[in-house]
Amino acid sequence: MPTLQDKIMLVTGATSGIGEVTARELARQGAHVIILARNRQKAERTQQEIKAVTGNQQVDIVLADLSVMQQVRDVAAEIHAKYPRLDVLVNNAGLMFGNERELSADGYEMTLATNHLGPFLLTSLLLDLLQKSPAARIVNVASMAYRFSKPTLDDLQSERDYSPVWEYGNTKLWNIMFTQELAQRLRAHGITNVTTNCLHPGAVATGYGQQTGGIVGAVLSLARPFMISPEKGAQTSLFLATDPSVANVSGGFFSKKKPEPVKSSFNTPANNKRLWEISEQLTQTNFLD
Repeated sequence: MPTLQDKIMLVTGATSGIGEVTARELARQGAHVIILARNRQKAERTQQEIKAVTGNQQVDIVLADLSVMQQVRDVAAEIHAKYPRLDVLVNNAGLMFGNERELSADGYEMTLATNHLGPFLLTSLLLDLLQKSPAARIVNVASMAYRFSKPTLDDLQSERDYSPVWEYGNTKLWNIMFTQELAQRLRAHGITNVTTNCLHPGAVATGYGQQTGGIVGAVLSLARPFMISPEKGAQTSLFLATDPSVANVSGGFFSKKKPEPVKSSFNTPANNKRLWEISEQLTQTNFLD
């Protein structure tokens, strides 16, 4: 098992499911792990559990709700103040919301804000810390749920047409398109020490989707016994974060540690670029322009 001694790694959504397993296994390999979470109580409990199980005391907590852009800015400033660099960023946090369309504190559709805009802004604000690493990796947890999407960039907020399943699927497609565009822009800017890839973790038995309710929540509950464990679900995240074989791969979509083609006619370079530009406007950031 490769040692990750002296590596500083940030995992979002690390208090449950595959995020928690990812943080724990990185700590087990010796990494200095930073858990980004919304809930202090859950974060502290996870921190203590990881320290106890791995014997690694270098497990830190930072708090932010990724759906709130000011909190993303504040936590990025805190990370800059505390750490000299970042070797791995795992954008793992992701949620499916309920049957009623909800808005974030900034007035954005909640799924979009949590699953795409928050990670987009966080990555933008932490890129300089990643560039200080000899070999940094950005890992974005997407999903095959991108196939259950109705993508449009003309109604990104789903004001005209909202469904929790389509919205979740859309944001997972945005995760893939963001990864591809980020890889392309890193290359165009001659940034060779930062790579980015995304992945499908598998259908994982976690608490995901519980807040959705209705038919979707019921189907997820019934399907849960047939799903894979969070331990199995985290394997591709861990692979992309640490394995030497993908050290120079960037812009890929992986499933079961293998590259997977993205089958979406919406996934074009032109749409990737447009999504990036809209995301910059909504998060008020300039990112590798």
